[in-house]
Amino acid sequence: MRTPRLLHRLRSPGLLVCALVATCAFVPSAARPPEVTRVRADAATARAFGRYAERDRAPGHWTGGDSTYSVPVPGGELWVFSDTFLGTVRPDGSRPPVTDDGGSTPFVHNSFVRWDATGPHTVTGRDAAGAPTSVVSGAGPGDWYWSRAGIPDGGGVEVVYARYARTGPGPLDIAWRGNALGRFGPGGMSRPRSLTPLPSSAGISWGAWLSREGGHTYVYGTEKAPGPGNHLHLARVSGPDLRGPWQFWTGRGTWSRDERRSARLSGPDGSALRASDELSVVRHGGWYALCTQRADQPFSAEVQLAWSRTPNGPFTRPRTVFTAPEAGPTGTYRNRNVFAYNPHEHPELEGRGELVVSYNVNSLVPDDVIRRADIYRPRFLRMTLGHAQTAPPAS
Repeated sequence: MRTPRLLHRLRSPGLLVCALVATCAFVPSAARPPEVTRVRADAATARAFGRYAERDRAPGHWTGGDSTYSVPVPGGELWVFSDTFLGTVRPDGSRPPVTDDGGSTPFVHNSFVRWDATGPHTVTGRDAAGAPTSVVSGAGPGDWYWSRAGIPDGGGVEVVYARYARTGPGPLDIAWRGNALGRFGPGGMSRPRSLTPLPSSAGISWGAWLSREGGHTYVYGTEKAPGPGNHLHLARVSGPDLRGPWQFWTGRGTWSRDERRSARLSGPDGSALRASDELSVVRHGGWYALCTQRADQPFSAEVQLAWSRTPNGPFTRPRTVFTAPEAGPTGTYRNRNVFAYNPHEHPELEGRGELVVSYNVNSLVPDDVIRRADIYRPRFLRMTLGHAQTAPPAS
């Protein structure tokens, strides 16, 4: 069993023994998908990020972010964030207003936190005056990149980015404009050594998840569906370099070079599956676990799992395995505007028979995350897998 690097000094021997007994007893079944037998909050990992956010007073210091993808790198993990608050958390738990509102809190659209043997380190870009900027910056103030998933690239990483642009004055007046690949060398994470356009002709935001298997790199993408949720797509590249030729799953047992032929991945009844914008698809034995937010209800706080025997589905019906306690009027913050979103897995932190999942928390009222800095930080779960005791329903 592998213990997450950032928690080597946080875990007790007793916890490690309990986890070892639970995970070693699990052997994946070929007949039916695993069952989640236990879900517990990984408070130690969440506290580690909280302590880091509140300990420093440097203007470029991470105090909160969303997306929360992770990539194993030599000596540690690289945590990949989208919208990020930097600077200082006050003693009362608030942060000063952002610089655009006359305050002292820098705000950037993407960042990294590298966590190694010496601890966590914030990574951002820098402008001509030395102020922090996004690692990958847009062409202007109304154009920016949000982070998608990353994957190791030798000693560095590849990260997919989704480009967005503002279309009006309202907070939701934004539109997706395309996909790009940022490649980062091991000695220079503060700016990409290259930024390459990726397929973007079919309205699919690629990079919701990345994985390598059987000589291919698989790329999951999301297409906004009518109503809540997203349709899920799959592409692949031969080898590790995402700049190579792409092939798109057609849903008919074949792959095509034409992105417009990309099929929506399906559920058990053959209809298009709905998922959250960020997610994960990770192999566990002979099964692939899709971790997603419940997608048929806007702002649902439910984390769901669906299973497939192949990377391209069909997937079982998503089932709720956890409901985020922070969300809604009866949640931790007693605030109807607080919501949870975009869960995904961190396989490099897992032991056998275990899922480690993060999710993000935010508020529909921007001032809430200024008054309460701790709202806008990732939370973590540890799920134990076992065998179903009875045969699952036909769905």
